[in-house]
Amino acid sequence: MNRDEIKGKAEQVKGAIKDKAGEILNNPELEAEGEAERAAGTVREGVGKAKRKAREGLDKIADKIEE
Repeated sequence: MNRDEIKGKAEQVKGAIKDKAGEILNNPELEAEGEAERAAGTVREGVGKAKRKAREGLDKIADKIEE
């Protein structure tokens, strides 16, 4: 896992907490904020995964070139 994946997961958890708190407190603004944070966290995690996979692919190519 890289930094973006970890931060994305953290944003998802934080957003889920706000979302549920908004539901419990009947606060639509807090609920919407939580949903937005969760979505942003999902995107950030996806970017992190893409970066990691690209780096792994480049490492494989470099290894084959060295051979």
